[in-house]
Amino acid sequence: MPQLATAHVLGGEADGFWSGLSHPVSGLDHVLAMISVGLWGAQLGAPAVWLLPVTFPMVMALGGMLGLLGVSLPAVEIGIALSAVVLGLLISREAQPPSWVAAVIVGAFAIFHGHAHGTELPPGQSGLLYSIGFVVSTGLLHATGITMGLVHRWSVGKLALRGAGVLVTLGGLAFLWRALA
Repeated sequence: MPQLATAHVLGGEADGFWSGLSHPVSGLDHVLAMISVGLWGAQLGAPAVWLLPVTFPMVMALGGMLGLLGVSLPAVEIGIALSAVVLGLLISREAQPPSWVAAVIVGAFAIFHGHAHGTELPPGQSGLLYSIGFVVSTGLLHATGITMGLVHRWSVGKLALRGAGVLVTLGGLAFLWRALA
């Protein structure tokens, strides 16, 4: 699978606001998961449509801080891959758990995404500016997912979202295969 599949740069390549801003959109694994958060929130409706996109960046920032501090987290790439698998399945099945359960699911996966971002910042670089960049970018990806998810109000739109969920799941399985190889 080409390097484009994952956003994770080699050590020492991440620095500053612009690097953080571009990081989440530089790999399909992050893009699929973060757009899926918005799609699923749009499917669930209020309050999940705003709760999930708020929960994910907040918990992701916590995961990023853990990564910046050098706190070890096992199986980060597997967790990121599973985020696409699970979110895709939930979208494809139009799962309707209580909002707090959906927030816990999204938050659990956000830890892995944030940790991956946090560990890539070299010593001496601004963790704050880098973190602000990746949180802003993540919010924009969630907003993209919510906007796309607005088609959920029409029956053909519901089918399209379910199909998108299947595609996200397949992408996640490819990432999982790569992470386990």
